[in-house]
Amino acid sequence: MKIPAKVVNRLTLYHFIIDSLSADETYVSSTKFAKLLGVDNSQVRKDFKYLGKTGKCRVGYPAKALKKSIEEKLGFRAARNAFIIGAGNLGTALARYRTFDDYGLHISALFDTDPQKIDRTIGGKNVFALERLEALVKKLHADVAILAVPPVAAPEMARYLAAAGIRYIWNFTPCVLDVPSKVKVWNENLIGSFLQFISQEKMASK
Repeated sequence: MKIPAKVVNRLTLYHFIIDSLSADETYVSSTKFAKLLGVDNSQVRKDFKYLGKTGKCRVGYPAKALKKSIEEKLGFRAARNAFIIGAGNLGTALARYRTFDDYGLHISALFDTDPQKIDRTIGGKNVFALERLEALVKKLHADVAILAVPPVAAPEMARYLAAAGIRYIWNFTPCVLDVPSKVKVWNENLIGSFLQFISQEKMASK
């Protein structure tokens, strides 16, 4: 059964909540999830049906088992090697984000065209010249690229990544990319997310 994108997003947030529980909290209720995420209890229960999980009345869900189910359903443990394209402010911040590894995304290296950034180490990851990308895609079996370049460079860079063997592009640029159908793109629309948040706030205040 295919899980809708919004449900996948909430499942990852449920996983974060379970991770933050104290050692003596062996069960967690749908009410707690709902309160923290600002959704209805019924929505939480519907989401967990995708995992085949039901809670115990007045007790909740067993935290460890629920966490394991989320990891298995979303494939957290199926590790993938990824490259960050662009070693600027955003690329640097992403390279230093340690939590990626916990969810099966291993940042293997960064790439840039700026000679002053090449051969540096950021977050324990080496920065390579862009010309080395295709060879390292094959050597490290990397199939994910996190695109964090200036918008003007994004379209050409996306085509280059596709030709180099990258299968998935996590796009942090404010550009819609035109790539072959075999390459999957996820657009991280930061401005759109912000505006959606603001519009929801305005609706709630009416």
